[in-house]
Amino acid sequence: MKFSVITVCFNAGEKLAYTINNILSQSYEDYEIVVKDGGSSDNSLDSIPANEKIKVYSEKDNGIYDAMNAAVSHAKGDYVIFMNCGDTFYDEDVLKNTSKAIDDNPGRRIYYGDAYFETASQIISQPKEITESICYRHMPNHQSCFFDRLLWDEISLNTSYKIRADYDFFLRCFFEKNIRPAYLGITVASYEGGGYSENKENQKRDKAEHREIVEKYMGKKRAAHYRRIMILTLQPLRTWIAQKSIFAPLYDKIKRKIYSRG
Repeated sequence: MKFSVITVCFNAGEKLAYTINNILSQSYEDYEIVVKDGGSSDNSLDSIPANEKIKVYSEKDNGIYDAMNAAVSHAKGDYVIFMNCGDTFYDEDVLKNTSKAIDDNPGRRIYYGDAYFETASQIISQPKEITESICYRHMPNHQSCFFDRLLWDEISLNTSYKIRADYDFFLRCFFEKNIRPAYLGITVASYEGGGYSENKENQKRDKAEHREIVEKYMGKKRAAHYRRIMILTLQPLRTWIAQKSIFAPLYDKIKRKIYSRG
């Protein structure tokens, strides 16, 4: 089996069925859907359509990243992608186009694409190559990344991080396992936004985890170098612009031109 599309949930309401039905609309057939539920009490599991592609596991877990690790243990696909409740594939040919891209460029272990951010009403472009500088700034959101499932035989999401475990996983793959992710050149996901990591109450912890992770993999000196660059290039302002629907199209157009020259 080529793909396992994983959705972890807990009392997700109607968003669970919304995401599952979107996944089922894919034109490519060689995939499964793994639903990892944390013991929901809202009857959201009852809304999942009957389909042989769907496998549901309802068991207690210790949060979203623990649930994601557990879900991978149930997965059978060569590659896994995590699709949160409320998020969707951008179009019906995402898996078909990703399969072809992987076959044309095998062995890269992580493949990533662009994502449409609903809060900005805009596709957010990713660079064609992941560099150390890009790693400091961000990783492609996990809804637009396909990971070799066998990576979980070697490492897993570090559940001591409550907000940035996926970021830590990505950097561990880049720096410790020397994996160089491949750009798919397509828009993979429509990202709803407003998740746990974007809650204002969690922003302080988010920053602390980011600092700890980059210093772990880059060292304090290199991390401080990139931190200074971010300050000098007005990164907080640029992030604000990118998230505003009125400015996002022009900002992304400029990014695309810069990435195409890179």
